[in-house]
Amino acid sequence: MANAMKIAIVDDEKDMRQSISQWLALSGYDTETFASAEDALAGIGADYPGIVISDIKMPGMDGMQFLKKLMGTDSALPVIMITGHGDVPMAVNAMRIGAFDFLEKPFNPDRMSERAKKAANARRLTLDNRALRRELSDGGQLMKKLIGASAVMERLKEDILDLGQADGHVLIDGETGTGKTLVAHALHAVGSRAGKRFVLVSCAAMDEDSLAQRLFGPVAPEDPYLPAIEEARGGTLVLEDIEALSDPLQARLLSVINEQGTPAETRIIAISNLQEQDRTCEDALRSDLFYRLAALRITIPPLRSRGEDILSLFTRLSEQFAEEYGCAAPEVSAQEAAQLLQAPWPGNVRQLINIAERAVLQTRRGSGTIASLLMSDHDEMTPVMTTEGKPLKEYVEAFERMLIDNTMRRHKGSIAAVMDELCLPRRTLNEKMAKYGLQRSDYL
Repeated sequence: MANAMKIAIVDDEKDMRQSISQWLALSGYDTETFASAEDALAGIGADYPGIVISDIKMPGMDGMQFLKKLMGTDSALPVIMITGHGDVPMAVNAMRIGAFDFLEKPFNPDRMSERAKKAANARRLTLDNRALRRELSDGGQLMKKLIGASAVMERLKEDILDLGQADGHVLIDGETGTGKTLVAHALHAVGSRAGKRFVLVSCAAMDEDSLAQRLFGPVAPEDPYLPAIEEARGGTLVLEDIEALSDPLQARLLSVINEQGTPAETRIIAISNLQEQDRTCEDALRSDLFYRLAALRITIPPLRSRGEDILSLFTRLSEQFAEEYGCAAPEVSAQEAAQLLQAPWPGNVRQLINIAERAVLQTRRGSGTIASLLMSDHDEMTPVMTTEGKPLKEYVEAFERMLIDNTMRRHKGSIAAVMDELCLPRRTLNEKMAKYGLQRSDYL
């Protein structure tokens, strides 16, 4: 919500800054006031979690000098300038320097709130984008997003760490919704190119002419980017839906790859979604391009092959959505745990995310079951199940592990509280935790 942002109010007139602060506080903003620009600069740095409202005419450092200092610290910080009557030319000059907006005295408080809301929304978007860029450049954080301890996921993590250090081009394939783009980010972030450019282009999102221009240029002078081949030079270029490249564009891409030589100046990671369809990526691409791109290859495992990871993912996702919606996470019964494990998950992790969110919303309403969410779209009242059955023991153990894991997390590693809630003697709890690889230190 926009009103969670901070607003720094800078004005040498005490009555003015207090009245602005009181009005915006009533709208739910977290306000702080400063009697001078010098004081404000001491408390406002790059990534300040909010916006600034400042008078232009102040003793000492005036609003224009203050604005220039702020823009030098963080050019994307929204600053709303307050001007006196007849100072519009000065306000226009402030906008040229980088002010977000201006208000002319006397101003309507509602209008000020509207401007503040618009500025706060812009600030939130900027900060979210910065946080995302930092996260996508942090290999450790990205690897943590690959949740799961199944054998196939451990192998995937090992492959990412190994291939991330290599320089060859990579082909990533797998079913839709398995997280191929996340793996591409991770490959870049754990390798030697982590500090270089990461450019992603969806080959299926544009017509042939637009895609050719985006990849190879020329670009119009007003376009905010270089051709992707140039933009990613020295870093990583990710081509999603590589199979959508036409024959002429495949030839141009191959020519670029050949010109770069070995090791490649720009690493290309190609992502294919053809694995589950009638033809493969190898069928869709000319063979010489395919073998250049598939020098190294990662196939993302489908969710249905990841066993107990399904419950771990569902638990983590439902807790995140529960926090977002301000309600309790759904309690999963043994039968529902078995149903989650048995579902075929054609949409993979993306489908599981949707199921987890809907399960939380059902819990908030106080109605509905996880089983109802797993119903087939084509078979109205029959739960979707795989044809391959598993021994009951596997389901029981998976549910038991999930239950202990959830309870330990909820009680922050308090053994006594977990023993009490689950009615387990300490020795039994210790044995089960050892059996399932759960360590108390992970929950503290």
